Amino acid sequence: MNIIGRNKEIKELDDIYKSGKPEFIALYGRRRVGKTFLIDQKYGSEFAFKVTGIIDGSRQEQMSTFVLSMREIGYQGGLPESWLDAFFQLQELLKARLKRRKRCIIFIDELPCFDTQKSGFIKALGHFWNNWCSTHPEIMLIVCGSATTWMIKNLIDSHGGLHNRITHEFHIRPFTLSESEKYLEAKGVQWDRLSILQIYMTLGGVPYYLDLLQKGESVAQSIDRLFFSPDAKLKNEFKRLFCSLFRNPESHLSIINILCQKKAGMTRDEIAEKLKIQNNGHLSKILEDLVQCDFVRYYRTRGNKIKKNSGVYQLVDFFTLFHNHFAEKTTDSHYWSHHLNTPLVNTWTGLAFERVCYSHIDQIKKALGIDKIATEYYCWRYNGDDNGAQIDLIIERADRVFNVCEIKYSEHEYSLQKSEDMNIRNRVGSFQQEIAKKGSTVPTLITTFGLKQNAYASAILVAVVLDDLFANS
Repeated sequence: MNIIGRNKEIKELDDIYKSGKPEFIALYGRRRVGKTFLIDQKYGSEFAFKVTGIIDGSRQEQMSTFVLSMREIGYQGGLPESWLDAFFQLQELLKARLKRRKRCIIFIDELPCFDTQKSGFIKALGHFWNNWCSTHPEIMLIVCGSATTWMIKNLIDSHGGLHNRITHEFHIRPFTLSESEKYLEAKGVQWDRLSILQIYMTLGGVPYYLDLLQKGESVAQSIDRLFFSPDAKLKNEFKRLFCSLFRNPESHLSIINILCQKKAGMTRDEIAEKLKIQNNGHLSKILEDLVQCDFVRYYRTRGNKIKKNSGVYQLVDFFTLFHNHFAEKTTDSHYWSHHLNTPLVNTWTGLAFERVCYSHIDQIKKALGIDKIATEYYCWRYNGDDNGAQIDLIIERADRVFNVCEIKYSEHEYSLQKSEDMNIRNRVGSFQQEIAKKGSTVPTLITTFGLKQNAYASAILVAVVLDDLFANS
């Protein structure tokens, strides 16, 4: 089995396999994240039946591909008239397999593709499970889809025939830094951790994108080849990505575009005002889509009181963030190599590093020695009499200790200067006065190579470094 990472998922799948009862498993997550690869590697030699839906395929094309897959296991009939008939034919084919008294694994990949308009697919799938699969302890039905919102609405939270039928769900997420490092090592790409961080800030931990990297290239050469060269591998990926996930992606893209311009994210009200649209259920659905597909994170802001609707939506998908900042704004085939260390790139780098830290909270907590303590984390905004203040990451512990985190990207030890020292002290003081009156604050620096000792270093009590972010979660 050739799988990097996914240790938790593999262990759980092993336990499910041995459960001795019928299982209905749903996997979902961002496109290109490795859902199909995980199941293929884990069970490829054991499939009793496997079929993959056709993206943007018609009802007839979906039915045809289903029939072609049935032919591989012995089906000799024609095109079924309905999905109820198709699943009945599959049921008949699999009866012989059940006599072996071993796991009978059925894998339907890109499941949402089969649910074309008025096709009756979901009702037929529900009947297939309820009427037949659920009565046979050998059955292990695995369904997979990149259209995360569809998977949650129609399967996980279904109110129809599949209500409460999923026995296990897996949200497959991008690799962490540690998993990305192992993946690149397996490919023979020998980079130091700063280089891996730089490519992670560009591509994220998406296995398909990481697989496009080549031995012998620098990070800058890889980025130029993948995004800016005449035959760039990822030139059209952005449009394909959203079109494959959402049938009408224009509204999703409009929100992505404005979130890309806001470092700290935006509230619902701010998004609606900026786009000049109604703050209604339609906006809720689009935002929910983006959150569930891992493009956007929703997080609370902390004030004197935590308001139910005061949360912020922030763009966190690294590929999307990079693409929107750079990919369609130049014809220079060596743009990245030509613009290293420019103010534009340096600003983006700082922003992307903050996103890396948000996605590695578990590693940060472990480095701080608080991974066993109940915590919450959030952003804090303060609008006082002066210029106000914002702290991008607060980790609040159950013992009323607050790690007030400064996040700084650097290619060497970070040197705190007088102006920053004063800003940190002012922000920590404001937070102490407004929020942590009965608690204590710990000024914390999250950076790459630690804090250089100088006259102002005493403003920071504890530091988290790049190697800490590479720890296993």
